[in-house]
Amino acid sequence: MTGLRVLYEDNHLLAVMKPPGLLTQGDKTGDTTALQAGKEYIRATSNKPGNVFLGLVHRIDRPVSGVLVFARTSKAASRLARSFHDRKVEKSYLAVVLGRFEEEAGELEGFVERTHLRSRLAKAESSKAKLAMLSYRLLSSSGEFSLVEVVPRTGRHHQIRLQLSAAGHPVVGDLKYRAPRTLPDKSIALHAARLSFPHPVRDEIVTISAPPPDGEPWSRFRGEIDRYFSS
Repeated sequence: MTGLRVLYEDNHLLAVMKPPGLLTQGDKTGDTTALQAGKEYIRATSNKPGNVFLGLVHRIDRPVSGVLVFARTSKAASRLARSFHDRKVEKSYLAVVLGRFEEEAGELEGFVERTHLRSRLAKAESSKAKLAMLSYRLLSSSGEFSLVEVVPRTGRHHQIRLQLSAAGHPVVGDLKYRAPRTLPDKSIALHAARLSFPHPVRDEIVTISAPPPDGEPWSRFRGEIDRYFSS
């Protein structure tokens, strides 16, 4: 399966680790997507010829890695989509950013306006600008870099990338939002680390997590990352 690692699956869900650089769904480039790869996996492992249903209920930006969940039935897709809409899904990200936060933890809040390929901060809420909120927690600092956990409270376009940059701490490698240089593989140091949500059929909460890729800049925080996922 192209670049994907299966983290969890049952008759209703398929959760994978999406590597940086892989599209979640198709765009004008025509490049391979995580959605296509997931369908190929189900077709091969379930011996289902022809079309395979796999519902897309959330997305991860192309240069971002992390936990991605698909629905294997239309009922599961509808219920998962409702959970995302009703904010019953808890998402945690890890990011390596430039600079050191003055506070060990805090909140970032502002109004985000989406443009064609990026977002920007607005001075006030409007029909185009929506309230964006997140909380962050500093996990470690090393030289010019900091490792932070980010928990978005809203789901605006490029929210984490924009708000961290506006706070003076752009995500490493994120040229679109003021990072000074790219990473060698064109990824950015933002990773969807943990996802918790109500199972669409069973009465239980599903929590799925995966550590970020090896290599810089993650490797300089490997001890802190290991402790984060063991807690």
